[in-house]
Amino acid sequence: MKPKLILSIVSIVLFTSLLMYNFGNSISTYVNFEQAENRANSHVVGTWDDTQHYGFSRETMQFTFHMKDQDGNVRRVVYPRPKPNNFEQATQLVVVGEMRNNTFHANDMLMKCPSKYNDGSELLNAQES
Repeated sequence: MKPKLILSIVSIVLFTSLLMYNFGNSISTYVNFEQAENRANSHVVGTWDDTQHYGFSRETMQFTFHMKDQDGNVRRVVYPRPKPNNFEQATQLVVVGEMRNNTFHANDMLMKCPSKYNDGSELLNAQES
């Protein structure tokens, strides 16, 4: 074989391996807070714990609140942006970030709010009662 061909094959294999490694590190699965402690980037699904203090600090420019994951673990969440609209109405939250010192530092937050569109079955059930 020619040296150029061998070099090309090795380059392609190296590039593909590096690409797959980076892709694998960028994919994050849904985990609870305990599992997030061992990861650099995590998606944690849960609900807002409205029994604990929450608010936006103008000094640190961060919104902080407590969230309960699907396994019942409650952790403080720090979000570096103002409180999202309809935060109190959200039925489910997904925070994306990492755990540091028993606090989840979120880079992004997704909210699932109750739908204003429904099939009307709730209204029919209420009228039948």
